[in-house]
Amino acid sequence: MSTVDLSITAPAIDVEHEVHARHGYSANKDAYLRRLKRIEGQVRGIARMVEDDKYCIDILTQVAAVTKALHAVSLGLVEEHIGHCVVGAASEPDPGARAEQIDAKVKEATDAIGRLLR
Repeated sequence: MSTVDLSITAPAIDVEHEVHARHGYSANKDAYLRRLKRIEGQVRGIARMVEDDKYCIDILTQVAAVTKALHAVSLGLVEEHIGHCVVGAASEPDPGARAEQIDAKVKEATDAIGRLLR
């Protein structure tokens, strides 16, 4: 009989994100998780509607509600990023590093917003 190795290896550390071990949304993490679980339930409900051959407009109404809920989560996360990560970069004591970090964090936010608008 062979033995199975059940040891747990440590996950790789993302050095860029290690600096910000607490993300801006950390204080509201439970609220975000509750909202996402509610959205998950709505999506399951939409799948059931399709399985049950419900009226297409009723399904589209529910899809619009889920889309709006996801946008609300997204906007909250963007706000948290700006309020935490961008502001945190602005507090960097070294002026050269500060400008570079601010630019990087603003670009991250701009790119994220761009993805949301596609």
